[in-house]
Amino acid sequence: MERRPSHALVTGGGGFLGRYIVEQLVARGDRVTTFSRGSYPELAALGARQVRGDLRDLRAITAACRGGNGPPVDVVYHVAARAGLWGPFDDFYEANVTGTDNVIEACRATGVRKLVYTSSPSVIFDGTDQRNVDESMPYPNHYESPYPETKAIGEQRVLAANSSALLTTSLRPHLIFGPRDNHLLPSLIARARKGRVPQVGDGTNMVDLTYVEDAAQAHLQAADALEPGSPVAGSVYFISQGEPVVLWPWISDFLARLGLPPIRIRIPLGLARGAGGLLVAIYRSLRLRGEPPLTPFLASELAQDHYYDISRARRDFGYCPRFTMAQSTERTLAALTEVR
Repeated sequence: MERRPSHALVTGGGGFLGRYIVEQLVARGDRVTTFSRGSYPELAALGARQVRGDLRDLRAITAACRGGNGPPVDVVYHVAARAGLWGPFDDFYEANVTGTDNVIEACRATGVRKLVYTSSPSVIFDGTDQRNVDESMPYPNHYESPYPETKAIGEQRVLAANSSALLTTSLRPHLIFGPRDNHLLPSLIARARKGRVPQVGDGTNMVDLTYVEDAAQAHLQAADALEPGSPVAGSVYFISQGEPVVLWPWISDFLARLGLPPIRIRIPLGLARGAGGLLVAIYRSLRLRGEPPLTPFLASELAQDHYYDISRARRDFGYCPRFTMAQSTERTLAALTEVR
């Protein structure tokens, strides 16, 4: 049966992943509304209706869900979030929990049928190596960062909201990268230029990454499969390229391809976690701005294995990465080289 065009609302549509989701929706003929705090000329050029507002404002997100003068919104991609390693817990909670609660309430109030939530594998990170982990892995009892903790609460709220009136699902793409990345790679490159990228751990840890176009594709596929009686309803899914890399050789090669200085400093995980804890204490006591260059959570992320089983996404909604890790890396390097 031919798929009918939908009217989708993308929160955070001007962000890295959000913009790719908008582009793929427009390319297949869907009507798109975005909800962001700013306005974006590139979204206007795509023909997307832009609504400005804050996720903490229930009335604003409800108005966006009503669809304006067009047909009602029938699917919401909730991508917007407060990300980062550091900051007041309440700030993360307001964005990632209160904001998500408002999205759920707005969907219910306006009759939206489907809600796809962008989560993260960090919501189940318990400080140990995670090798080919599947979705049965429980949430940990303790978190070392407000981001995964509040994203986990938001995810649980979304899953609990699943019903015959509002079908919900949650995707957990891991370390999204690609052209137009405005967070992960720019931060790595900026530190590399200053010689401030230490290898944490013994350098043998394997990590999943997700190419941004495939992450966006997964969101559309999950939404399309989100129907009554579908296994997608009320479920969570890991998303990646399905090709974990040995992290530090991958980073070293990536930096070398960009002509950046090689990594010369190596720090054992225990020492890095201790240093991160000290930096957190200093930043907290002196109320310093910005993020500590290292935290215990970041140290563990950089030194331990974390790669995930994506067979559930393959089975339930046909997710299949279009690009290999080699292709994804080459496309990203090409885009970075063009910008320089």
